[in-house]
Amino acid sequence: MVTAVVGANWGDEGKGKITDMLADEADVVIRFQGGANAGHTIVNNYGKFALHTLPSGVFHQKITNIIGNGVALDLPLVMKELESITSKGVPSPKLMISDRCQVVMPYHKLFDQCEEERLGGHSYGSTKSGIAPFYSDKYAKIGFQVSELFEDEKVLRDKIADICPRKDAELVYLYHKDPLDQDEIYETLREYRDIVAPYVANVPEFLEKALKEGRNILLEGQLGTLKDPDHGIYPMVTSSSTLAAYGAIGAGIPPYAIERVIVVNKAYSSAVGAGEFVSELFGDEAEELRRRGGDGGEYGATTGRPRRVGWYDSVSVMRSTEKSQKNSRSLTDWQKQSLSIKCCRDGSATYAVSGITKIFLKTAGIILNLSNPRSAIRLPWYRTVPEGKILFTAGARCHKQRVIPRPVGLKRRMRYPCSARS
Repeated sequence: MVTAVVGANWGDEGKGKITDMLADEADVVIRFQGGANAGHTIVNNYGKFALHTLPSGVFHQKITNIIGNGVALDLPLVMKELESITSKGVPSPKLMISDRCQVVMPYHKLFDQCEEERLGGHSYGSTKSGIAPFYSDKYAKIGFQVSELFEDEKVLRDKIADICPRKDAELVYLYHKDPLDQDEIYETLREYRDIVAPYVANVPEFLEKALKEGRNILLEGQLGTLKDPDHGIYPMVTSSSTLAAYGAIGAGIPPYAIERVIVVNKAYSSAVGAGEFVSELFGDEAEELRRRGGDGGEYGATTGRPRRVGWYDSVSVMRSTEKSQKNSRSLTDWQKQSLSIKCCRDGSATYAVSGITKIFLKTAGIILNLSNPRSAIRLPWYRTVPEGKILFTAGARCHKQRVIPRPVGLKRRMRYPCSARS
């Protein structure tokens, strides 16, 4: 069976915890998209870990962990992560890296930083990990696949010579920086070749065999549906698809192989970076929720910066589950809440927009024929969940109870299950 685990909101929902739990029964865990710009926090017998690129199955010796072709591969950071877990007593994991992965180059991070500086107060809140420039190069067909690292010197130098004039034009005339050093880029590529050589593999061939043998495969996504470039809060999104459907592409398996989709959300909302956040809290109330939440507080696993926090948003969760066509949903971090929480909700999956009920869309302003879609004011409606109660969506199960979410039909109404009553 192939199971995809994805986030329902902006990321930080606890996907790593769910994947780590499901890994008990998995044979293969695949990270299928994204890069080192976000992380999964995992707490186990070895300690507390923040994984940015490595799959969450690296703590299980029987599992083959794969970095799929859809990932933005930052090789120095991958090696740093490996060292960080093995230094705490974790045995060296079984790791495979797809030969069709593309590599994050140092100049990708440089361009990311330069663009954020240029945008100033209008920046996207990037982690400056080079993700947007990386994917821009990938789809402009001027990136470097892992397989290309093993080409001879002439082939690599010719490609570098073709790429650099394009990059230098931006660096010099837009960002007022020095041009790239072609010799330095070549040496970096040779260094990356030596780093990746022990792990590179023909992943599609391996997975084809695993599927035929009926092995259990987990697909692990990064961030959440609201950060998807097509279905999220564009333009404040990431640069690769965060939906379960992309799991087949980013891993290298047939789309029909995915039999189960688990959409993870938690008892409140949190986000890193700019963009719409309807149920966001501020001031002392936000600080209290931030302090109580997560594993040691709501702070970015990659940046360490405080996450934006807010109440549980059932409207965005419903939209996310529809996009990923979930057949299971998992709720995390409810046990942290020893206070009353609120749920942003409405039975028809709507917000109050400028006094009129409309479906949850970034373009709601256009539907309302407003001159500026950004002027549409989203007024959330809340339902208060009393202290000691647990608000579940239909079919949700808590990971702390070690119960795997079971397939259920999507029901739109929120309810208290009998087991949640005090």
